[in-house]
Amino acid sequence: QVQLVESGGGLVQAGGSLRLSCAASGRTFSSVAMGWFRQAPGKERELVAVIVAIGSSVYLSDSVKGRFTISRDNAKNMLYLQMNSLKPEDTAVYSCAASRYRGLATTSKDFTSWGQGTQVTVSS
Repeated sequence: QVQLVESGGGLVQAGGSLRLSCAASGRTFSSVAMGWFRQAPGKERELVAVIVAIGSSVYLSDSVKGRFTISRDNAKNMLYLQMNSLKPEDTAVYSCAASRYRGLATTSKDFTSWGQGTQVTVSS
């Protein structure tokens, strides 16, 4: 089991940037894919980005492609989400999650551990 704690959320103006971090504890971090989800009020949880356990293969949702970058540092047990050119519609609670698989996973049921989330608010 991986324990996850997010940080880096906040209030930013449209067009600005934020970098989210996710600190993981547990020996399995480097052996599983990791993802970022977000959930806005009144909306379903949305998968934003996924990165494989080892290597550079990633998945980015169409809504963030070209603006967000997901990365990880297995030596530090850290996951990151660099968010640029933020839009008001990016406002949500962002959570990191650990997959049950090493490769790309693109549905919620593929993820077994979740952080508590960090709020991102983008003002227009």
